[in-house]
Amino acid sequence: MQYPVKFTFKIMALAPQIMVTDASGSMLFYVKQKLFKLKEAVNVFRDKSQSEQLYAIKADRILDFNAKYQITDANGGEVGSLRRQGMKSLWRTHYDIYDGETHALTIREEKPWKRVVEAILSEIPLIGFIAILLINPAYIVSRADGTQLFKLTKKPAFFEGKFELTQLEQSTDDEEQKSLLSLMMMMLLERNRG
Repeated sequence: MQYPVKFTFKIMALAPQIMVTDASGSMLFYVKQKLFKLKEAVNVFRDKSQSEQLYAIKADRILDFNAKYQITDANGGEVGSLRRQGMKSLWRTHYDIYDGETHALTIREEKPWKRVVEAILSEIPLIGFIAILLINPAYIVSRADGTQLFKLTKKPAFFEGKFELTQLEQSTDDEEQKSLLSLMMMMLLERNRG
């Protein structure tokens, strides 16, 4: 995979969608969230045609602050899971990524004050547009031992969400796969928080 990886989040679409491309512009994933579900359910496809489903991400319970999101491949095999750390996530976004029952990776917001300032300023006409361009939250994916592997940064955009993923350290294919899928789910869950 060639870095940086770009995530484009279609805000104006009826069902939230994310397109993931690598540095060469090749489509890696296309994600479309199912509408009107009490349990979150997301399908991950190879491209926009949605002819080949690669993964599915499903919540283990109905609309819960601490829901666990099971990630499976096209054959139903377990890839991993993602859990939002409820109270820890009130100020700073915090998700744990699991390999079975083992805590493997963590996603944390780098500087939570950026998201808060952006959310407040975005409500003020004209100043909100400037805030969206200048204040861009970032998220760090790290191993359980604290080694930082990836950084996801929100990029300036008005009518869609744009994010860029850069690699900070060498990672295994398994860590890369779990990180990409978990970050996509995190973006869908956090889209209303800035």
